[in-house]
Amino acid sequence: MPLSPYHPAPGPGGPVSTPGRGPGGTPSRPRPGAARRRAALGLLAAATLVAAGLPDAAPLGVGDRLYPHLGNPGYDVRAYDIALTYPGRNDRPLDAVTKITARATARLKRINLDFAHGTVRSVEVDGRRAAHVMRGEDLIVTPHRTVRPGTPLRIVVHHTSDPRPRKGAEGREDGWLRTRDGLVMANQVDAAHRIFPCNDHPSDKALYTFRVTAPKGLTVVAGGLPAGRHPATVRTEPDAGGKRTGRDARQARAVPATTWVYRSAHPMATEVAQVSIGRSAVVRRTGPHGLPLRDVVPAADRKRLEPWLAKTPGQLSWMEKKVGRYPFEAYGVLLAQAETGFELETQTLSLFEERLFTGGQYPRWYIEAIMVHELAHQWFGDSVSPRTWSDAWLNEAHATWYEELYAHEHARRSMDERTRRAYSVSDRMRREGGPPGAPKPPAPGNKTGIFRPVMYDGSALVLYALRAKIGHAAFDRLERAWVTRHRDGVAGTADFVALASRVSGQDLTGFFHSWLYDTKTPPMPGHPDWKSTYKTPHPPARKPEAKPGAKPAGRPAAKPAKPGGTRAAGPAKTPPAAAHGKPA
Repeated sequence: MPLSPYHPAPGPGGPVSTPGRGPGGTPSRPRPGAARRRAALGLLAAATLVAAGLPDAAPLGVGDRLYPHLGNPGYDVRAYDIALTYPGRNDRPLDAVTKITARATARLKRINLDFAHGTVRSVEVDGRRAAHVMRGEDLIVTPHRTVRPGTPLRIVVHHTSDPRPRKGAEGREDGWLRTRDGLVMANQVDAAHRIFPCNDHPSDKALYTFRVTAPKGLTVVAGGLPAGRHPATVRTEPDAGGKRTGRDARQARAVPATTWVYRSAHPMATEVAQVSIGRSAVVRRTGPHGLPLRDVVPAADRKRLEPWLAKTPGQLSWMEKKVGRYPFEAYGVLLAQAETGFELETQTLSLFEERLFTGGQYPRWYIEAIMVHELAHQWFGDSVSPRTWSDAWLNEAHATWYEELYAHEHARRSMDERTRRAYSVSDRMRREGGPPGAPKPPAPGNKTGIFRPVMYDGSALVLYALRAKIGHAAFDRLERAWVTRHRDGVAGTADFVALASRVSGQDLTGFFHSWLYDTKTPPMPGHPDWKSTYKTPHPPARKPEAKPGAKPAGRPAAKPAKPGGTRAAGPAKTPPAAAHGKPA
């Protein structure tokens, strides 16, 4: 039986040793501990072989209805400490070390981690080398002894993190997004494990430390707050048309670099982690009650983008008046020079395409509303994370709601009219994407395919109906109570139904069941004249590959569709009925 690929056999040409003898077969003197080390290495090799062959070394999942193999049972991650070394080019793998602090919640013979796009060099569990094998998109680790429930775990994985697309991959995959000058993260829904080993499900939030080393001249920013910076070196390679040759390897050299350290003060889901590497300017200012604001923009465009960046303090104040104090330690926007087709609510640092602000094809009020959509997600989706991906309607309903409300109050865009238009096609949205509380699973090759129009405008209809049902005052109390009660945690649909019933003093079980799970849209309270009919023109659809956090469906004066994709255009100067979407 061949050795594990992680423990290759020695190649030809080197000296050969036989048991008890040195090179060439000469007798060797025993060294202190040598027998003990040989025994340990033998056990490790045997464990690796066994791990590779046992039938239960298989991908697992936490049972998510939409993503059955996402996440892993049996442990709770408390913290990630992720070190990344960027070689100065975004078409090369990064060297990485991921340290995971966790606690076992079950008896574990194996520890499964989600990891899909990199080479694993070694794994340690509690300071001892551990056998490991890859199965599907799982890294399966066999610790030296069975882990008992309640036991602390310290897992260290030495690996690479590859920003290049996987060969033969179906559909679009994110994780690392390559920009003109570096990299940014787009991890929603399940792409964090294409960057680092993790428990890649929003139900298992943790604290994060990022230690990113990059050549001087580049700026690194991550979610959370700066925790240090120190000089370093990094190996860089010349450009060889994307291919590394023997000569390239010889020309690789060490150059001055900086290691940037960032830490989160609040737990974070893997899907909203963020690291930006590039030739960026960091624009700092102060928000409400002294909140640190830092925007990350292409350095050459800083002055041009300043009027947009200056909008954030006012938008924060507006959101705080609606739902309460901002829940994190900092905020800002990250404007990437990349064609993503989406915006994304990464925690404390929302990701946007720069061209949204510089392209000139959308009205100012529309762009501001999209900024508020991502900002609202910091409360709804980031601070309060979905328990399962079927609960994601809570994220998008609320972000869309406050996007609409902001446009209503600041640009006189009628919220009632937009809601009426969405209602007119709501049955169609449900037919195509499923009801808001039970979205259809994503199609093969499009893991972010749950982010259909029903997730946005279709889900915002639920909140509109709820406010009409319980009254404006009770609705406002519910919104504040929701983000306060579940701050830094996870919550699902059942939690929202229970809290809404308690705050309103009404049993809303039947109301929510109809609005969230029926195939037909219920009558809208207060609007018996509203109808949903397939004869009504369908609102412009989001890009088919759009992920969570993508831009609105059918923006005004949108660019022509690119080959292989669609970006429906609404009438010039007339914004879409739906706004925002997610990564694709």
